[in-house]
Amino acid sequence: MALPTLTPEQRAEALKKAAAARTARKELRDAIARGEQTIPAVLDRAKSDTVVGKTKVADLLKSLPGYGPAKVSALLEQTGIDASRRAAGLGERQRQALLDALK
Repeated sequence: MALPTLTPEQRAEALKKAAAARTARKELRDAIARGEQTIPAVLDRAKSDTVVGKTKVADLLKSLPGYGPAKVSALLEQTGIDASRRAAGLGERQRQALLDALK
């Protein structure tokens, strides 16, 4: 499938939109790291909030203090969640398994 040809204005607008989405995801991860947001609260918003929904679960977990790549990989494997899964794509069982594993 070929990508559509964009005018310079459309391209600039798409780049701005992508940069804003990346910034919003970074702010979300920073809020989790500071303890202002919790994983259960964030996952509750995943279906309705596109910023949360498009963020990878692994990135959300890596934002938690004390959770690095190895710990997150082990946690995702234990709960049966693919490393590339996004928050909005979690099923109810996967979500509950993840929350139970974090307790």
